[in-house]
Amino acid sequence: MPFLNVSPWYRQYFEGVSCPANIAIPVDDMDCYGLYPAFNFVYNKLFIAESQGIKAAPHGPVPSSYPVFSKPIYNLYGMGQGSRLLRGEKEYDEWAAPGHMWMEYLTGDHISSDVAVLNGEPVWWRHTRGNPLPGGAFDYWEIFTQAFPALEDFCGAWVRKHMRGYSGMMNFETIGGRIIEAHLRLTCQWPDLYGQGWLDAVAGLYSGRGWNFADQNRKPGYSVILFGSHSIRYRHPPRELQDRIRALPGVSSLQITFYEDVDPHLHSMPPGGFCLAFINCFDLEQGRQARRLAQGWFDRFTASLSA
Repeated sequence: MPFLNVSPWYRQYFEGVSCPANIAIPVDDMDCYGLYPAFNFVYNKLFIAESQGIKAAPHGPVPSSYPVFSKPIYNLYGMGQGSRLLRGEKEYDEWAAPGHMWMEYLTGDHISSDVAVLNGEPVWWRHTRGNPLPGGAFDYWEIFTQAFPALEDFCGAWVRKHMRGYSGMMNFETIGGRIIEAHLRLTCQWPDLYGQGWLDAVAGLYSGRGWNFADQNRKPGYSVILFGSHSIRYRHPPRELQDRIRALPGVSSLQITFYEDVDPHLHSMPPGGFCLAFINCFDLEQGRQARRLAQGWFDRFTASLSA
């Protein structure tokens, strides 16, 4: 399999994709950082901010106004751990830390965009928006069919300026049309929602065959998320229930997103909850029904621990 270090719950998408044996396609930021030394500056979030004229600095220089958003300058592993909004000088003094930065607080839509880049030129885009829950988690992600022209123009200009000579996938996280994070990889969570043959096109891009993907029949997609408590050591649902969920109309795939034999605190999870499952679907209500089925099993499992 040409895709490197794929987590067990993602392998269902990548197994069987045809690619020369000598080609390595990273799906994890830590692999990307080592494979592309000429381009790994994209993981420097202070550079990302400054390259767009966004006010930012390492902790030390004091912001001239508040609120500001604080986060690690580099964070290849951790899903945003250590990030927080600072509303004033008192909070800034409390949370100032080596290796962290602040940037001006951006507002607007938070969009995740996957981009295929061929020799420094964007050749394919797909955009996604998360619907948030309290505490820094998401209810579901919506994968749009339409183009976002202003966002593509802005990020495309950034790619042309900074990524000359790069061919491969990129992912941008933007708020209000400005980049907050960039990655040298695709999003592993929902490649099945991009359409049949999309991963073959990705393999072709990395193999030097250019970008070849017939993308005329896009469907809106959804990745519905199930969260649990950080403090419980869960077990996977039985295979019969997993098969039942996958068989629901409109459901494309089910991911059980944790290791049974690893302590919960050793998983990298968002502060808003311990991620138990993703249900990828083309029908949001069927995705929610699938989540209810999985939630029922995890609720019974949790109850059995205190019985």
